[in-house]
Amino acid sequence: MTSKVAEAEMAPGDPSAYANRRADERVAAKFAVRFEHTADAARALRVFSINVSAGGLCLRTRKAYDVGSQVRLSMDIAGEEFHLNGVIAWVRDEEEAIGVRFTDVNDEDRARLHRVVESFKR
Repeated sequence: MTSKVAEAEMAPGDPSAYANRRADERVAAKFAVRFEHTADAARALRVFSINVSAGGLCLRTRKAYDVGSQVRLSMDIAGEEFHLNGVIAWVRDEEEAIGVRFTDVNDEDRARLHRVVESFKR
């Protein structure tokens, strides 16, 4: 079983390291995600979300990514277009999944993300 997490987020021997570190509620949601950089777009053919929150998302992909890699994502979620920067927070090879934590999100986009997440809960 291979699972990699950003080293800075986990302290060895600290049981709280395995607690849910997310500040934002996640909801199950499937939508297409595009990598905006040409090199990433070629690597990330047919990438779909598994879940989303205002702070990040989980993606299903067969392509390899390194924890800590910077990415630029483009996605249409419930009719809202987003172009967001992120960092690969974790990789689960056995599940073909990666976690992306959004970075540098402005207040307007964060508010829109919260509205979109709420719409999936209805």
